[in-house]
Amino acid sequence: MKLRKSIQWRWYLAALFVLWLGVAAWHVWKPLPQGLDFPGPVRETAAVEFLADWTWVDEQGQRTTDQHIFERKLELIGQAERLVVLDMFLFNEFAGDPEGDDLRPLASELTEALIERRRQVPGLRVIFITDPINTLYGGVESPHLNALRGAGVEVVVTDLDPLRDSNPLWSGLWRLCCRWFGNSSANGWLPNPVGEQAVGLRTWLKIANFKANHRKTLVVDEGETWTTLVTSANPHDASSAHGNSALVVSGPAALDVLETERAIAAFSKPGLDWPEPMPQGTAERSGVQARVLTEAAIRDAVVAALDQAGPGSRVDLAMFYLSHREVIRSLARAGRRGARIRLLLDPNEHAFGRRKNGIPNRPVAAELRRHDVAVRWCHTSGEQCHSKQLLIRYRGGSARLISGSANFTRRNLDNFNPETALELIGSGNAPVMNEAAAWFETRWTNPDGRSFSLDYDRYADENRLRYWQYRIMEATGLSTF
Repeated sequence: MKLRKSIQWRWYLAALFVLWLGVAAWHVWKPLPQGLDFPGPVRETAAVEFLADWTWVDEQGQRTTDQHIFERKLELIGQAERLVVLDMFLFNEFAGDPEGDDLRPLASELTEALIERRRQVPGLRVIFITDPINTLYGGVESPHLNALRGAGVEVVVTDLDPLRDSNPLWSGLWRLCCRWFGNSSANGWLPNPVGEQAVGLRTWLKIANFKANHRKTLVVDEGETWTTLVTSANPHDASSAHGNSALVVSGPAALDVLETERAIAAFSKPGLDWPEPMPQGTAERSGVQARVLTEAAIRDAVVAALDQAGPGSRVDLAMFYLSHREVIRSLARAGRRGARIRLLLDPNEHAFGRRKNGIPNRPVAAELRRHDVAVRWCHTSGEQCHSKQLLIRYRGGSARLISGSANFTRRNLDNFNPETALELIGSGNAPVMNEAAAWFETRWTNPDGRSFSLDYDRYADENRLRYWQYRIMEATGLSTF
């Protein structure tokens, strides 16, 4: 009898193990929600702007900031008459102290700006899409989202369940055992990972899925045309000192961004009456073309752009997280073909008051240095070097600029997290290309006593154990990058 029961338990455990593997595999490879992985058409543009938030260390060793992206965002919202659609990942005051250092209450400022514009223009429609991290997956209330709802803003909290799972070892189990429990902001009893209010166990169980709607976009009407702002910057108090970049494009590409946001709303808030604005002509043309990219379409465009780089090409990459193997191989190949490649990377040392061990950027930098790729580290002092931007100027005089929300990682480029980037195509002498090139050059060369970057040796890490740790974390999804 005991032997029979033992055999039965083994069969039960084996069946559960197979079920776990099956659920995990399905949610890695299942079909994407319609409208994701969007490679937009190449569009003419009426106007194009490059924006940056600068952060450096001055000659006295103090952190200094010069911010422009958020101000432009407020300006665009403040003139809208018909429609404002935002999709913002972090929209909270978690882990931040606006009264100290040089941080700014961005979440409150954006909330107030949207409410005030709705008051000024009662017919203005505002749709705000965001990620459930801002309520810790239902574990706390968001005063900002509640205030927006009270002012008539249509809030869409992204439903992450239809998305593919980037951390299948945990998510397969979570979908079997824990997904059904939901969450509540009442009766929290565990430490909050980013704040003071206690949270329940269900918050921690859901955080471990490591998935998010990571987009940062804005679409507004601007006079007779439509304008979009696509950025790496979050309206998040603790992120307000980060270095970031953004592109602003007017013309049909703005409506392509709006269409990509329809996809998020469709599976997150079914039944929402999505706006159908009429496209406007582009009587004036900037001379630069634009293409909207989301999810894996960003990866494909990056690899294609790098594969065209050869002798005489200049490749400048500024990146918060760099770990995607296909991108790394493309960088190495471009270097072997004779392209001049420079990487400006965050040292992965700081994360909202917590220390990090340099993974993945430091082992990746060591690998690429062996392919004659030049590397410098952002000179961070508590903040993050948060841009995600690639500029390639080809020998023949053309250029491509890809900038947006996506880190160059498996989670951000392989159809797990929703992401948005703009690809600009034009002459290397176009003003927007020159501005992006000058931004990178300034950060690379540290002029006028401002320290933006440090030599590679400052954070060099040739440790093979950490290299393989990064490789395993990247491949399995057992990581936050």
